[in-house]
Amino acid sequence: MTIVAPFAAGGSTDLIARLIAQPLSARLNQQFVVDNRAGANGAVGSGFVARARPDGYTLLVTPNSTYAINPHLYSNLPYNQERDFAPIGLLVQNGFFLCVRGDSRFRTVADLVAAAKAAPDTISFGSGGIGSANHLAPEMFAAANGIKLQHVPYRGSGPGMQAVMSGEIPMSFVDTGVALPFMRSGELRALAVSSEQRSAQAPDVPTLAESGTPGLNASSDFAMFAPANTPQPIISRLSEAVIESLRTPDLRERLQGLSIDPVGGTPEAFPAYLAAESAKWRDVIRARDIRVE
Repeated sequence: MTIVAPFAAGGSTDLIARLIAQPLSARLNQQFVVDNRAGANGAVGSGFVARARPDGYTLLVTPNSTYAINPHLYSNLPYNQERDFAPIGLLVQNGFFLCVRGDSRFRTVADLVAAAKAAPDTISFGSGGIGSANHLAPEMFAAANGIKLQHVPYRGSGPGMQAVMSGEIPMSFVDTGVALPFMRSGELRALAVSSEQRSAQAPDVPTLAESGTPGLNASSDFAMFAPANTPQPIISRLSEAVIESLRTPDLRERLQGLSIDPVGGTPEAFPAYLAAESAKWRDVIRARDIRVE
């Protein structure tokens, strides 16, 4: 069985797909293989799954940037989100650390904002691609603080994070699960976290609200999908296996150790969640006039 991760290896999508693949293999007595198919903010890999045979053997694990954001950015997507996919359910939610290089001159969010106000458009940030959640979250951050930042898109959140550590760009909103090991090694410094509460794994890092940016609560929310017309008994069995896997102490401990929150949502609950999530990011895209060139 194949789980398509539509972003580059080393990023959060790849991480989540591989973490969930292990317990699923044991529960379903099937070998799961993760296939990275990056491109167009997840649209390439998503389109591949949309065209796959609906037999439950090809699945998609992807963040909200593809299922809630892409439809508002692209007029020629190789799939229709509502028509071409059967949701298996929400998997996990993963906030962002606002990260700079470990030896950066920026020690606080206030330092960063002051520098951006003093020299507009001179501070750049990296993302996993145009329209990714860690592109739109910094756009929200910039609007809330009245600053202008330059966006530099990469082929995944992993390459964007590497660009910060190499000094190619000064900052990025990095998924908590991906950033933590590099924060611990000193290669990255987190100035703030985008969730409502501080991370239990990095309790000294303030929230954005505590740092002077209230009302900004952004995360990468990962879900699993099968191609449309996959038989309902297969969807139900996969959903049960996912929920059971996310409840196991071993996986919960591993996720929480990365400051990733397990959810384990049902297929039935997904449409209402998708409608709300889609509306939230649509409003950001319109307000910031974000376009795909």
